[in-house]
Amino acid sequence: MAESVDILEQLSVSFKKFAVHGDPKATGKELNGKNWAKLCKDCNITDGKTTTSTDVDIVFTKVKAKTSRVMTYEEFQKALEELAPRRFKGQNKEEALQSIFRLVAHKEPANMGVTKVLKAPAVDRLTDSSRFTGSHKERFDSSGRGRGREGREELVENTGYVGAYRNAGTYEEKMKDK
Repeated sequence: MAESVDILEQLSVSFKKFAVHGDPKATGKELNGKNWAKLCKDCNITDGKTTTSTDVDIVFTKVKAKTSRVMTYEEFQKALEELAPRRFKGQNKEEALQSIFRLVAHKEPANMGVTKVLKAPAVDRLTDSSRFTGSHKERFDSSGRGRGREGREELVENTGYVGAYRNAGTYEEKMKDK
């Protein structure tokens, strides 16, 4: 009996982890269809033969409230009860339910297939701002940080001098001497 209480606690923890996966605003009390399908896939409930992703979606639609897009923890347990006899056909209903609870307990969302940062020499060479030339070089300061709008746009200075004139601001000094 203590083992079943522990499994139900771990089932609740797994439910909360999958409920908040991928949604920073989620409270962990409701599981949406996408995360339900991910839970079934990550916990090996869907095997492609006896239980498919279509079965998982049908059970989700059957168990949740009619106007709702999410399921609560109680509905989650009902959904597992629906899937247990399909997934474990050779076992009786109670054994199948315990088996499916064991599949889900102690599990959390897997991050398989997540894009990793690529550190190839070509990428380093292309993103090194110290090697930029021409107008692209003007977009970065000496430390390699971007200048923002100042680096992208030609800002007009209303000084009366031509843009690249080196002796700008020296006219008054020259005229003082004369």
